[in-house]
Amino acid sequence: FSSSTSGEENEEKHLRFPPNFIFGAATAAYQIEGAWNVSGKGESTWDRWVHQHPDRIYNGDTGDVAANSYYQYKQDVAILKNLGFKWYRFSVSWPRILPTGFSNKINADGVQYYHNLIDELKANGIEPMLTLYHWDHPQVLEDMGGWLNDEMVDWFGDYARIVFREYGSKVTKFVTINEPTAICKNGYTLGIHAPGKRFPGFGEYLCIHNVLKSHAVAYRIYDSEFRSKYGGEVGVLVNPSAYMPMNFEFDAAAETAFQFNVGWTMHPIFSKEGDYPPVMKQLVANRSKVEGFTKSRLPVFNEYWINLM
Repeated sequence: FSSSTSGEENEEKHLRFPPNFIFGAATAAYQIEGAWNVSGKGESTWDRWVHQHPDRIYNGDTGDVAANSYYQYKQDVAILKNLGFKWYRFSVSWPRILPTGFSNKINADGVQYYHNLIDELKANGIEPMLTLYHWDHPQVLEDMGGWLNDEMVDWFGDYARIVFREYGSKVTKFVTINEPTAICKNGYTLGIHAPGKRFPGFGEYLCIHNVLKSHAVAYRIYDSEFRSKYGGEVGVLVNPSAYMPMNFEFDAAAETAFQFNVGWTMHPIFSKEGDYPPVMKQLVANRSKVEGFTKSRLPVFNEYWINLM
C-alpha cells in the first residue's frame, strides 16, 4: 500500500488491483466437508481435539458435519457459479487421502472425491486452486510429534507427490501450506488450535522450521517431477501483518516486528541470502543466552536447506 501523502490521485494509482488479479473464494477441508469418519477417512488432529476438548470450541461445535460439503459439493459449486467466481481455492484433507498418514495406504474414495469436486468446478467454468495442507494432518502423525518431528518433512513430501500425481493434469495452481504462523503459534505455543500443544519459546520455532522445509521439499518435487509435464505453479500462503510506527523513533521496532512475523517465513524463501532474518537470529540467540540456554531456541538451517529453499 502506498502512502496517501500525494493525495487522492496517488491513492487511485497505487490502490488499484493489477490486471489479471485473481479474485475467488476459499475454504478449508475441515471447516466445510464434514463426513469426518466415512469412506475410509482417517482421524485428523482437529477431529481428535474438538472431540476431546469440546470446552475449547464455542458451543462445543465440531466439524463432524460442518457445511456437509462432502455430500453437497455440487450445490456449493452452483453457488460459486451463481456468485460469479472464476476461481475457487479449497484444501485437500491429508487424512482423507492417506488415512494412516503414510503413502503406503491411499484411500481411493478420498482421492475420487477431490477428482469429482475438481471436475464439477471445471464443468462450471471455475478454476481450482488446491491447498495441500490447511492445518488438519493425520492424528497418527501428531502422536509421533507432528510438526515438531523432523520426519514430518518427508511424510509431507510423500503426501505432496501423491496429490501432484493425482490432480496435476487438472490443477495449475497449488498452495503447499496455508498460513504457517497460524498453525505453529496457535497449535504448538498457545494451544488454542489443534493439536492444542503449549510449548512457549520452542513450539512455534520448531514447527515453522519443519513447515518451511516441507514447503521446500514439496516445491522441489513438483519442479523436478511434474512441472515439465503440467506447467503449473506452486507457492505457500502466508498471513502477514503490517506494523506502523507511531513516529520515527519506533521505526526500528516496527521493522523488527515485521521481520519476526513476515520475515520469519518469507526471508528463508525469497531473500537472496536465505535463512531467517538476521535480526531475528540475533535477538532470539541473545534472549536464549540470558535465559540460560546453551544455544538459541531458534533452529538453524544448514547450507543444504538454505539452498533448497
